[in-house]
Amino acid sequence: MVFYVDLLIFAIACIAVSQFSALLVKSLAKIATFLKINEFTIAFILVAIATSLPETFIGIMSALEGVPAFSIGNVIGSNIIDLTLIAGIGAVLAKKLKVESRIIKTDMLYMFMIALLPVILLVDHTFWAMFGIEVTPGISRIDGTILVLVFGAYMYNLLRQESKFPKMEDPTSKKELTKYILFFIGSIIALVISSSFVVDIAKRMSVDIGITPLLTGIFFIALGTTLPELVFTVKSVASKHESLAIGDLMGSVITNSTLVLGVTAIIHP
Repeated sequence: MVFYVDLLIFAIACIAVSQFSALLVKSLAKIATFLKINEFTIAFILVAIATSLPETFIGIMSALEGVPAFSIGNVIGSNIIDLTLIAGIGAVLAKKLKVESRIIKTDMLYMFMIALLPVILLVDHTFWAMFGIEVTPGISRIDGTILVLVFGAYMYNLLRQESKFPKMEDPTSKKELTKYILFFIGSIIALVISSSFVVDIAKRMSVDIGITPLLTGIFFIALGTTLPELVFTVKSVASKHESLAIGDLMGSVITNSTLVLGVTAIIHP
């Protein structure tokens, strides 16, 4: 009986994520037009970080509880889902996700390289062992600091490239700006809360099944924490803002692989 109640709450939370993500897409686009910022940059800086807040929350909580493997599994699962299932759904709905900018194509290469960085740091103890240097397996605090610095460097580089992207048209008036800023803030808060419900219920349900924290993160929590990316991608494609979807997925993968894991490792290696 308890399982079915949890399943119902899980479904309701998923619907909430969908609705608030729709509001987020609309308010974000309006704010971007007022600031005359291109879709790709605004998607990375604001939405990618916002939609990665569930992963960040899980990372911090798992680190504080002494189970960092929970966050590692979540990041691995989230990145796989983002780059395969969600990107695939977006491509099918849009018939083709256009990547016309050479800068975006280059950043895609950087994204895959950055996504591999945590894997390299996880197994670097094998490399050092060849030189007789003993290093504890896993992501250390130094590794975590490196990941956070990589995130900062990528953000800085992205901001430097902002002027090279086309601006959004149909600017938003100052009168409308306040309304959409409130919508944006409110939708982010609601998105985080509803996503947290999804994650918490999935976590409780996984305990009944009895699997490891790493597998729980990959197969259960990742499904919950990637719901914002999924809904955002669908809504962006439906509203003809494909570059928002691409920027969100790229930003989410980079944020997960650097900032989320970095902060988690700094708190608890």
